[in-house]
Amino acid sequence: MDNKKIFDREKSFRYTGKAEFKIKKTSTNAVDEKLSKDDIKARIEKNIELLQDLQGKLYAQTHYGVLVIIQGMDGAGKDSMIRHILSGVNPQGCEVTSFKQPTSIELSHDYLWRIHRHVPERGMIGIFNRSYYEDVLVSRVHPQLIVDAHIGGITKLDQVDDQFYEDRFKDFNFFEDYLTRNGFLVLKFFLHMSKNEQKDRFRRRIDLPDHNWKFSSADIWERRYWDDYQKAYEDAINHTANKKNPWYVIPSDDKWYSRLCVSDIIDQRMKKLPLSYPDLDDAEKQKLEEALGELNK
Repeated sequence: MDNKKIFDREKSFRYTGKAEFKIKKTSTNAVDEKLSKDDIKARIEKNIELLQDLQGKLYAQTHYGVLVIIQGMDGAGKDSMIRHILSGVNPQGCEVTSFKQPTSIELSHDYLWRIHRHVPERGMIGIFNRSYYEDVLVSRVHPQLIVDAHIGGITKLDQVDDQFYEDRFKDFNFFEDYLTRNGFLVLKFFLHMSKNEQKDRFRRRIDLPDHNWKFSSADIWERRYWDDYQKAYEDAINHTANKKNPWYVIPSDDKWYSRLCVSDIIDQRMKKLPLSYPDLDDAEKQKLEEALGELNK
């Protein structure tokens, strides 16, 4: 009998705000598991099969919705993460939104307006490739963006202070609590990658012709602010992680391992929802019998 303890990724990588999150003390490598690449891929396939079943029930029942938020530094593997873990999901029941720099129309509204428009319907899985958290990450590193957005009476950089971001963290907590009360499962993932790994991935984008399209000189420029972004992530996670809507900090120097962790956690959390195919009442079942009779004729 195999008494080897099963590694619980959902529990191991979960932050609820009970303990302070220290980004420099959090590993970017899979140090607790010794899995071969083939084993990891096989486990991901099983997770995809389970997600197919869960999504089918979610879509048919239309009582709950799932919002998956994926954050990470440039090159952390957000796009490939989405492509792999959703490879077997019915496209009709899934929507992916990539949030770029706000447009002039979006800036003319409150900053969560463009976010709420893309929250998935009940029965759907929505994926945010980056999200409203950019509004406490990029703008934290480049506060001039807030001044340029002409928000209320903010006209000077010194007004974009710690209290300003404290208020935004409160907005996020209220927003996610609101979604949860309305039947939405909110899953937040931070793909935690080392600075050296980012360097290797950027170099790969330059060296390989079929990866050149992924490269942006802006990524190199933003890399200069690595420490500032790390501090911004640490602050955001500490202020918005709670028991109901925790953060999952995923070691992401190995892309395949990070995909295993994310797919595993999504399945574990969705399995806790009371999902099932709708049970028809007697009148509806009678209609089915009548329809079957007509077909048999």
